[in-house]
Amino acid sequence: MTSPLLEVRGLKTVFHDLAGAWPAVDGVDIVVQPGEIVGLVGESGSGKSVTGFSLVQLIDAPGEIVAGDVLFKGEDLRRASEERLRDLRGDRIAMIFQDPLMTLNPVLTIGEQMCEAILEHRSCSRQEALKKSSLALSRVGISSPDARLRQYPHEFSGGMRQRVAIATALLNEPDLIIADEPTTALDVTIQSQILFEVQKLSRETGTAVLWITHDLAVVAELADRVAVMYAGRIVEAGTVDDVLDRPRHPYTLGLLGSSAATVAPGERLKQISGTAPSINARPSGCPFCPRCERALPLCAEVDPLPQLTSHEHSYRCHNPVSESHAS
Repeated sequence: MTSPLLEVRGLKTVFHDLAGAWPAVDGVDIVVQPGEIVGLVGESGSGKSVTGFSLVQLIDAPGEIVAGDVLFKGEDLRRASEERLRDLRGDRIAMIFQDPLMTLNPVLTIGEQMCEAILEHRSCSRQEALKKSSLALSRVGISSPDARLRQYPHEFSGGMRQRVAIATALLNEPDLIIADEPTTALDVTIQSQILFEVQKLSRETGTAVLWITHDLAVVAELADRVAVMYAGRIVEAGTVDDVLDRPRHPYTLGLLGSSAATVAPGERLKQISGTAPSINARPSGCPFCPRCERALPLCAEVDPLPQLTSHEHSYRCHNPVSESHAS
């Protein structure tokens, strides 16, 4: 069996304040195989983005990664030097941020920034780097790419800046792309084009993708496997077919019921009651218990352990949805 490209075990990231240390990511396990696309889904505040930042060691104070292993091709990134991490970021591991202004320097042209991303990790001429950058812009739907390379970020719309950020992440054909809500600012047509390019890159080069999103429709179209995150934990994980067609955790079922893409035309969406708890107000027992229609007295007292079905479909729930009900 092929060794995992990325293996995360027991990852825990906390944020400190005067009252203590509060877990935003609480014991997360994720495995991504070479060439695989894994979706990480959940509501805002579930810990998805913090997980992505933690994987590439980009957590600043008052945040701190306090436990767990992050193995990339067998190398533990938590124990890697900053120099080694700089070598990996942008080359073998690329990250697409939700806000493109985190990626783009306002005082440099798009061409200067994209060429720098290539020349930092590759031995080639500037002309070759510009040609590769122009091709990358074309792949994400930006017209007149040669002219665009001479422009500055402020001359682009928000959606176009995001496409530039995505193109930059694709430049060096990395082994792993961590994409944090990368298509939120894009219209449906461009989003579809980006998803196609990501799938094509994955098939042709073996690039793996961890796609962080709240959009189940995107996950259904793009991913091979999916992990559902709530209150800093993975509460359900498996293949896209298993999790989306046969959800076992009530939270997953609630997400599906509140998505327009998963209900019949004319059918009312079913909203999950309440809101996700803040990191300093997590309930004891199962964190979803206060919002769960299937909660038992046990749920408020005991945090459920992961359960595994015969299909390697895991979930954490004392009173799971039956497979017949889910389907």
